[in-house]
Amino acid sequence: MRATSNPVFKNLPRQEVGGYAGFGSGAAAAGQAGYQYGNQQYPQQYQQPYPQAPTRSLTIDDVVTKTGITLGVLALSALVTYLLTNANNALAPMFVIGGGIIGLVLVLVATFGNKADNPAIVLSYAVAEGVFVGALSFMFTDISFGGAGGASMIGQAILGTFGVFAGMLVVYKTGAIRVTPRFTRMLIGAMIGILVLVVGNLIASFFVDGGFGLRDGGPIAIIFSLVVIAIAAFSFLLDFDAADQLIRAQAPPKAAWGVALGLTVTLVWLYVEILRLLSYFQSD
Repeated sequence: MRATSNPVFKNLPRQEVGGYAGFGSGAAAAGQAGYQYGNQQYPQQYQQPYPQAPTRSLTIDDVVTKTGITLGVLALSALVTYLLTNANNALAPMFVIGGGIIGLVLVLVATFGNKADNPAIVLSYAVAEGVFVGALSFMFTDISFGGAGGASMIGQAILGTFGVFAGMLVVYKTGAIRVTPRFTRMLIGAMIGILVLVVGNLIASFFVDGGFGLRDGGPIAIIFSLVVIAIAAFSFLLDFDAADQLIRAQAPPKAAWGVALGLTVTLVWLYVEILRLLSYFQSD
């Protein structure tokens, strides 16, 4: 049994039975594990097979609907936050820190409290992460925070994020890249390496201006962002496969909230990194 790169998709059902059509052909048989925020456990109640569902089992429609709702709440929260920070620039740092911390806490609660399928927690995360994303987007584009000015970069980052998402979904459905145990191990190793480098760069920045140069906008920073974006993109394959397993294992419909949470975490990660990369070129 494999785990997933996204924290809310770990320890999936061990038995596969016939179910609704999923993200792909069902031929993908590989492993998944760990995300940059840590290893999280999927709710205990979804670790066992569901040969006899009491009503109906999870379908791809459930996943699409719940993910759409979660992203809609996040987008609305981000828009409101952006407008508030645009009216009062001093709110931006507070929103970034507060939204980021609350979002992380909610993910940890969903994980270790076995509540990843709780819609209240998932939607609360969407609100908190929307505050984080909205304020951070403003800071990346506002001149007073060192941004290049103008909001066009935000639109480019959004298009880039969903373009990558759609592209990786096509890759998964066509089986162009198989989610194998070796692929999973390599991706997990890359994620751990990125986490170590980011933390190391942060610590080094306390002693040397710019740290290791991973976030200063120079050539090394650009290359590092491209690598992170690539790894975030490939992690979608693991997430799609994890959702497919839940569907084939006939998990209950409420499991779609956990899938929505996991995909949203990855989408936010990808969006922030694309926005950061674009800011490097805008500053030039």
